[in-house]
Amino acid sequence: MVEITQTAMYIFWAAAIVIFGIAEAVTVQLVSIWFVLAAIAALIAALAGATPLVQVIVFIAAAVLALVITRPLVKKYINPKKEYTNADKVIGQIGIVAEEINNIKATGQVKIDGKIWTARANNNSIICPDNEVIIDKIEGVKLIVHSKNSQ
Repeated sequence: MVEITQTAMYIFWAAAIVIFGIAEAVTVQLVSIWFVLAAIAALIAALAGATPLVQVIVFIAAAVLALVITRPLVKKYINPKKEYTNADKVIGQIGIVAEEINNIKATGQVKIDGKIWTARANNNSIICPDNEVIIDKIEGVKLIVHSKNSQ
């Protein structure tokens, strides 16, 4: 059986810290930061004279603990909740075409709730002014509509 020296373990944990740190810097997604912290804990255990088995146990326990403690916080800041606006309330409503809707010419405006919106037809049809349209969805700042008469 090969005996692992304490010096070899110091080098191993220091290399693990560097490798996981580089992986974290390259990905920028917080995928290996927990392993950096765990490798630091294992290096501290090695410096305190723990056996290699204990060091590995410390590494695993610290990684799991760091993940459990920090993951909810990381998820909160990495994937912020979508903030809804009241603009979504126009979906399904009827608007009046203020300017001819022509997707090829990239023209079209719809008036709804007293506001003028840029609009595009969902089926590439041309919709003339003063026609009623139904708002299907919003893409960016444009309404995607279809003619009320084409139902």
